[in-house]
Amino acid sequence: MADEIMVSISCITYNHEKYIEQTIQSFLMQKTNFKYEILIHDDASTDSTPEIIKKYHKKYPNIIKPLLQKENQWSKGVTIINYTFNHKRAKGKYIALCEGDDYWTDPYKLQKQIEYMESNANCSLCTHAVDIIDENSEEIMNIIRPKNSNSRIDSREFIAGGGMFIGTNSIVYRKRLMDNPPDWYFDAPVGDYPLQIFLAINGEVYYMDESMATYRVGVPGSWSNRVYFSKDRIKHFSRVSKMLDSINEYTDYKYSEEIQIRKDKNLKDVIFYVCGILLQNGRLDKITSGTFKKFYNKLSNEEKIKLYVAGKGIEF
Repeated sequence: MADEIMVSISCITYNHEKYIEQTIQSFLMQKTNFKYEILIHDDASTDSTPEIIKKYHKKYPNIIKPLLQKENQWSKGVTIINYTFNHKRAKGKYIALCEGDDYWTDPYKLQKQIEYMESNANCSLCTHAVDIIDENSEEIMNIIRPKNSNSRIDSREFIAGGGMFIGTNSIVYRKRLMDNPPDWYFDAPVGDYPLQIFLAINGEVYYMDESMATYRVGVPGSWSNRVYFSKDRIKHFSRVSKMLDSINEYTDYKYSEEIQIRKDKNLKDVIFYVCGILLQNGRLDKITSGTFKKFYNKLSNEEKIKLYVAGKGIEF
């Protein structure tokens, strides 16, 4: 039993040469009374990320287990990278997530989370607060903190909260629960949000109110830059909407109210984005009349002011 791996750390990376070393070191600094492995999936990086991973693999061959792709899987349509390439080869009872441009800051993070989950058999997911830092300045901009004390989180809060309700690099979950996920998980445009929902509706979620990790924003090539802050945002939220409808059916419409709240928030986000694009291109007439008028009217006065302020800076 002492030789069994308790936790599989799942890390996906792409062109993270500036960050991956710090990420790996934050894994290696973990002080635990159990064994863990580090599964790194590199999606055919074109920079020196693979060489850095190889260097650490050579130094820690029994802990670091890389999978270095020759072809970029994301561009081939594989969006659930963590599950497809790391979950299936994981040997741990638990899986901990952290992408290659983020890192952990507490050397006892895993120990704290696993101790709780081992003592609470119904806990499907354990999470904690996460600092958000600017990619350039490294200064803390905000914090992902869904609660203001140690507490359980209701599954309804996850659905209504969206994918950024908790930090992905705070997640530790029971591997067996995700061995055979439902079809809607694979149809989703991203992996973290549906993962959170599935785990939340199939167990208890516990939140530790202490920041033990850091999430970078503004990283070139990151999911947020490639999708959320691009014209693909509209397509993304359309797929999320379909996923939420499937979850509604899967749960016998138990969470209909929360699902509608989330869909409304996503719609407003798309409206804000599209109106910003029109404003940037000098098409105020398109915003305040015709097709977009009813959508524009859904925005609050505060949101309309933000739209006018931010409009010129939106890229498309």
